[in-house]
Amino acid sequence: MGIITSDPEPTVLICAWRLHMNLLPAQHTSRLTKSGHWLQRHHVIIRRVQWIVLFAYAILIFIPPLMPLPDDTAHIWSSLTVFSQFVLWGIWWPFVLLSIVIFGRVWCGILCPEGALSELASKHGLGRSIPRWIRWGGWPFVSFGLTTIYGQMISVYQYPKAVLLVLGGSTIAAIIIGLLYGREKRIWCKYLCPVNGVFALLARCAPLCYRVDGNAWRFSYMENKRNQRVIPVNCAPLVPLRSMKGASSCHMCGRCSGYRDAISLQWRSPAQEIVELGEKEANRWDTALILYGLLGIANGAFHWSVSPLFIFIKQSIAEWLIDHNILWPLETNVWWFIFTNYPERNDVFSWLDGGLVIGYIVTAGLLYGTILLGFLTVGNFLLGRWSTLRLHHFTQALIPVAGMSVFLGLSGTTVSLLRAEHLLLSVSWVQNLWFILLTVANIASLYLAVKIIVKHMHHISTFVLRGIGALLCFIAALAVADSAWWLMCYN
Repeated sequence: MGIITSDPEPTVLICAWRLHMNLLPAQHTSRLTKSGHWLQRHHVIIRRVQWIVLFAYAILIFIPPLMPLPDDTAHIWSSLTVFSQFVLWGIWWPFVLLSIVIFGRVWCGILCPEGALSELASKHGLGRSIPRWIRWGGWPFVSFGLTTIYGQMISVYQYPKAVLLVLGGSTIAAIIIGLLYGREKRIWCKYLCPVNGVFALLARCAPLCYRVDGNAWRFSYMENKRNQRVIPVNCAPLVPLRSMKGASSCHMCGRCSGYRDAISLQWRSPAQEIVELGEKEANRWDTALILYGLLGIANGAFHWSVSPLFIFIKQSIAEWLIDHNILWPLETNVWWFIFTNYPERNDVFSWLDGGLVIGYIVTAGLLYGTILLGFLTVGNFLLGRWSTLRLHHFTQALIPVAGMSVFLGLSGTTVSLLRAEHLLLSVSWVQNLWFILLTVANIASLYLAVKIIVKHMHHISTFVLRGIGALLCFIAALAVADSAWWLMCYN
């Protein structure tokens, strides 16, 4: 199924060589590989699906801000605003994360409206080269952190104007970047998208990926000497196809399936990419995103509203301000696009409220991230001579717990919306389900940690003591990560 055209007369010598190298296509191609080839052949259908998703996306984020805020009697089926809230935050975001763990970045390549618009804009844009500031490796962490904090400042999960500002603003930025840089590429998606880093981490656990057969690729060049013509593939997320390993950067769009008879969609072990490729792919920004982003800032954003400590600090500071006649921090004259300000819903942030929300989330991120980094650093020392790459690799074992943590946080919105519809979701049932999911994620992370520890142990005689010590440090890190959910589940 290669995207290669040639005259139909192969020489006996080349066929014999290909048989010897086991490069002739199998008579019965797997269904999975055929699925990848189907995506490659039917890109027109994919484009139509993208436009349908884009149309639905536009309705959900652009129409509700033009309507009055719903009252307490509004339901999912009777209010477009409530329906939009449920679809975006109750279904879309949590299950997009889940889909990436299962199928890879299919959302990015086939369904994401921002990616489709950015690529379309790039096709008709200026086509400038990508500047160095866009290529900075810290954007996935910085953009995720800033978006998460700002979303809490303006209550993005509750109000349609906030949704329009965050999601609509992101979409406009994607279009602008597309108009300026690249040619039919997704520069925004690869470098600047706030969730690109999260998706790239979760995709490393996916059991599906497009795999490159190096022998078949080299053989395609031998065939090219016989007047063949290879139709180039436009890889919009700028993945170097020949050296592609893993699913972290691949958007699973299927365009390269069958390219040079060397790329095909295949199954793999969910642990393969993290264990085998993690040391080479790991970097400090991935570590920062896992520890300080997903397990730090995100956790702070999810549980500040139910934290007794937050309420205690707020009341103590407010009393002190009143006692000293400092009243301006208690004023509620802030614009809605800075801090939440909806007096008709009795939901207004003062300067104190907003400042404490930011402070709480940032402090939680620094506290959790630093403690986790400390345990992993000790584990890294126990595994032998200091290696920064090994530390980054060891940190990747936390990806299942980090991903599940974000999923549970977003599913809290799902549960709240369903309870508002008087659906029978008992507290104990939800808590038990969250406990089971978190346990599964912990087991997966432990499995990855053991595999990584074994991979880095070079002296069998010291394996028992050093390996067990490193594993105990990792278990302590898991306990810290899990502790963030005590407030959510049992407060």
